[in-house]
Amino acid sequence: MDFSKYWNLIVNYASEYSLKIVAAIVIFVVGKWLINKLTVFSKNLMMKAKVDTTLVEFLGNVIYFVLLMVVIIAALSAVGIDTTSFIAIFGAASLAIGLALKDSLSNIGAAVIIIVFRPFKVGDVVEVAGAMGEVKEINLFSTILEPIDKSIVIIPNSSVLSGNIINYSNRTQRRVDHIFSIGYEDDLKVAKEILYKVISEDSRVLKDPEPLVAVHALAAHSVDLAFRVWVGVDEYWNVYFDMLEKVKLEFDQAGITIPYPQMEIHNHAK
Repeated sequence: MDFSKYWNLIVNYASEYSLKIVAAIVIFVVGKWLINKLTVFSKNLMMKAKVDTTLVEFLGNVIYFVLLMVVIIAALSAVGIDTTSFIAIFGAASLAIGLALKDSLSNIGAAVIIIVFRPFKVGDVVEVAGAMGEVKEINLFSTILEPIDKSIVIIPNSSVLSGNIINYSNRTQRRVDHIFSIGYEDDLKVAKEILYKVISEDSRVLKDPEPLVAVHALAAHSVDLAFRVWVGVDEYWNVYFDMLEKVKLEFDQAGITIPYPQMEIHNHAK
C-alpha cells in the first residue's frame, strides 16, 4: 500500500487549513474574552443607572448569547465553512421560538419598558389592570401587587401596559372622595355644617388644597353631597374609613337620615 499518497494528502490539507484553524481558535478565544469584558461592562453601566437587578441579569445573558453566536460564526467563517446555512437555521429557530413564546416575550418586553421608563417602582401604590395595591416585585413576566387586605395579585406585564396606570405614590398628597346622601326632608345646611365640622376636627386633613363640601346631585330619592378632602399619601386609607364612621355617627346624632332603597306595596282589597 502506498502510504506516501495519503501522507501527501494529509500534508496538503494541514498546510492549507492549519493557519485557518489557528485563526479560528484565536478569533474564538479573543472573542470570548471580549464578550466577557463587554458583558461585565454593560452590567455595570445598567447598575449605575439603577436598572432593576432582574433586568440587568436578563439583558446581560442576552448580550452574552448574541455576541457569542457572532464569534462562533466568525470562527467558522475563518476556517472556510459556509455559515450561510447556519445563519438561516439560527434565524428559523429564533423565529420558531419567538412564535411559540410570543406571550412570554411580550411580558418580557413590557418588563423592560416598565423598568426603563419607571411609571412605578417597587414600594409604590398603584392601580393597574383593575387591581390596586403596593408593588412588591417586578420580574420578567409579571408585576406583583399587595392590596390592602394583604393578598397577592400577580399581573402579567403585558396587561399592566395595556391599560391606564395610576401611581398614587408619585405625589405627597391624595384626595379622599365620598358621596353622602341625605333625604329631601333633611336640612341641607345642617348636613353641610356637620360635614365641615368632621373635617375641621381631623388634624390629618390638609388646609391646602381647601376641602370641599357641595351638592353633587339631586337624585331620585336623595340629595347627594360631594365630600372631598386632601391628606398625606400615607394617611389616605385611615382617613377614608374614619370619615365614613364619623359622618354616620354625626348624622345619627343630628337626626339626618341616609336614604336607602325601599319598596312600597299597595294592597287593593276588593
